[in-house]
Amino acid sequence: MRAYSQNRKIDSILVLLKTAKQDTNYVKTLDELSAAFISIDPKKSLEYATRQLKLAQKLQWKKGLGNAYHNIGYADHMLGNLPAALESWLKGLKAREECGDIKGVAGSLGNIGIIYRMQGDYKTALSYYFRSLKMQEDLGNIKKITSILGNIGSVYYNQGSATSDTSRKNDNYRKALFYYFKALKMAEEQNNKITINLNLGNIGSLYKDMGEYQKALDFCFRSEKITEDLGDKNGMARNFANIGSTYLADNKLKNADMYLHKAFDISKEIGYAEGVEEIELNFSELYGKLGQWKISMEHYKKYIAAKDSLFNEDNTKKTVRSEMNYEFDKKEAVTKAENEKRAAVAAAENRKQKIFLLLIAAVAVAVAVIAFIIFRSLRVTRKQKHIIELQKAEVFRQKELVEEHQKEIIDSITYAKRLQEAILPPLDLVKKHLPESFVLYKPKDIVAGDFYWMEVLNDTIFIAAADCTGHGVPGAMVSVVCSNALNRTVKEFGLRDTGKILDKVTELVLETFEKSDADVKDGMDISLLSINKTSGKITWSGANNPLWYIHRGELVNINADKQPIGKHDNPVPFTTHTITPQENTTFYLFTDGFADQFGGPKGKKFKYKQFEEKLMEFSSRSVEEQKNTLEKIFDEWKSWPSPSGVIRSLEQVDDVLVIGIKV
Repeated sequence: MRAYSQNRKIDSILVLLKTAKQDTNYVKTLDELSAAFISIDPKKSLEYATRQLKLAQKLQWKKGLGNAYHNIGYADHMLGNLPAALESWLKGLKAREECGDIKGVAGSLGNIGIIYRMQGDYKTALSYYFRSLKMQEDLGNIKKITSILGNIGSVYYNQGSATSDTSRKNDNYRKALFYYFKALKMAEEQNNKITINLNLGNIGSLYKDMGEYQKALDFCFRSEKITEDLGDKNGMARNFANIGSTYLADNKLKNADMYLHKAFDISKEIGYAEGVEEIELNFSELYGKLGQWKISMEHYKKYIAAKDSLFNEDNTKKTVRSEMNYEFDKKEAVTKAENEKRAAVAAAENRKQKIFLLLIAAVAVAVAVIAFIIFRSLRVTRKQKHIIELQKAEVFRQKELVEEHQKEIIDSITYAKRLQEAILPPLDLVKKHLPESFVLYKPKDIVAGDFYWMEVLNDTIFIAAADCTGHGVPGAMVSVVCSNALNRTVKEFGLRDTGKILDKVTELVLETFEKSDADVKDGMDISLLSINKTSGKITWSGANNPLWYIHRGELVNINADKQPIGKHDNPVPFTTHTITPQENTTFYLFTDGFADQFGGPKGKKFKYKQFEEKLMEFSSRSVEEQKNTLEKIFDEWKSWPSPSGVIRSLEQVDDVLVIGIKV
C-alpha cells in the first residue's frame, strides 16, 4: 500500500513538473522528486537532485543550493560513493550557514556524521551527531531528534563491534541499546513507521551480536512486517540481511541462505553498495559452514572488493581533504569580512579627519592675524603627533600581520598532522595483532620525521620504527614518501623477506627523489621486524638502527647494516637476520631520539648505554608499565634540578619513537 501511495505521489509531482515555470517552486518540486526516489531508485534520485542543483545555481538561491547538495549527498551515500557524499554535504552545510538556514545546518551536521561513522572515525562522527542533536533540540524537531538518537546508537554499536576488549564492547553495546530504545519509544509516540522500522532492525542486529538470537529475530520480524507495508526496498534489503545473518549465527543455515539471497537481490536491484558488501561476507561464512570452501572464498573476495571500494585509503584521504577545503573556505570568508570591516572603519576615520582639518582651517582664517604664531606651533605639533601615530599604527599593523601569518602556518601544519596521522596504524590495530606491545611516540614538533608502520598479511605481521631525515615539516614530507614505499613493497610487489623489502624500499625512494632536478639526499633509518604467528618464525633487518631483545635478563644486540634507505656511496643488499623465538622475550625497535636527548645534571646526552641499562632494569614488567616508566625517565631527564634547586628544562632535540613487543 505504501509503495502504491508513493508511486502515485511521484506521478502527481511529474505532472506538475511539466507545466511549472523554472523558478524556486520548480526547484522545490525537483527536491520532492529526488527525496521520493531515494529509497526506490538512488540513481534516479541523483538525476533529479543534479537538475535541482543546476537550477538553484542559475537562480542564485542559497537555500535551494543547500537542499540540492543534501539530496546529491544522500544518493551518493546510498550508491556507496562516500567521498562524493561528504563533499556534497559539506558544500550544503556551507550554503545553509550562509543563508541562515538553521534547520538545514542541523540536518547537514547529522548527515556528515553518517560518513565518519561508516569510515570508523567514531569520535568525529559523535562530534557531528551531538552538535546536530543540540540544534534539533533547540528547534524542537522531534522527528529529527529521534533519527539522530538512532544514529548515535549505531556509533556505539559499531565501536563495540570493533573492539576485542570485552569490557569496552559490553559498555558500548549498553550505550547503543539505550539510544536505540530511546529512539524507538519516540518514534512510536509519533507513529513514525520508517524510524520505528529502522530502530527495530538495529536492535535486532545488536541482539544478534550479543548472542541473543531469539530476541534478535523477534525484533527483525517486527521490522520486516513494517518494511513490506512501507514498500521501502532499502529497508527490505537491510532487514532481510539482518534476519539472514542472525540465522547464520544460530547455525540455521537453510533459513540463512533464503534470507541472504533475498537481501542480495534487492541490494543489487537498487544499487545499495553497503548492503552488498555485508551480504558477501555473510555468504562467505555460510558456504564455509556448509564445507563449500571454493564458493566461500569467491564470496570473500567479492566482500574484500566491495569493502575496498567503500573504505580504501584514497576515499579516507578524500574525506579529510573535503573537510579541510570546507574549513579553509569558511576561514577565508571570515577573513574577507573582517578586511572589509577594517576598510570601512578606516574610510570613516579619513572622512572625520578631513572634516576636522577643514574646521581648523576656517578657524585659522578668522583669527589669522591674532593666532598666527600659536597656529603655526600647533600645526608643527600636530604633524609630529600624526607622524608618531602613523608609526605606532604601522608597528601595530606589522605585529598583526606577523601574528596572522604565524597562526596560518600553525593551522596549516596542524592540518598536515591529520594527513600524517592517516599513514600511522591505529594503536587499537597494533594492540589487536600484538596485544603485548607498546608504542612510545613523542614528535618534537606538530608533525614528525619519525613514524611507526605496521602491515598484517595473512599470518605475518610486519612492524617497523623509522627515522626520516630531519624533523617537523621536512621530516614529515619524507616520512610520507617512505611509508608509501613500504606499503607498495609488501602489497604491490608482494615481498616478504625483510632484507629484500628494505632493498625494494630503497629503490622506490630513490626513484621518487630522482624525479627532482635538485640533488635530494634525504632518506631514512629503519628497524623492521617480521613475526609469523603460525610458524613462529621471526626475521629482522635494519638500516643504521639496531634491534635489541631481552630474554632472562640478558640483552642481545643485532647490529644493522651501516647504510640508510636512500643515497649511499657503496650500497650493498640488506641482511635478513632469523631469530629463534623463545618465551618471555621482549623486542625493542627504536630511533635515535631517546638516546640523543640532552639533560641530566650536566646537560649531556642520555646515550645508548644508559638506555640499554634502563630497559634491562624493567623489562620484566608489563608492557604498559614499561611505556609509562620510559616516558617518565625521558621527561625527568629533560627537566633536571640544578645544584641550586632550580629546575632546568631543556628543549626536546629530536622526535622520539620506541616500540616494545613481548612474545
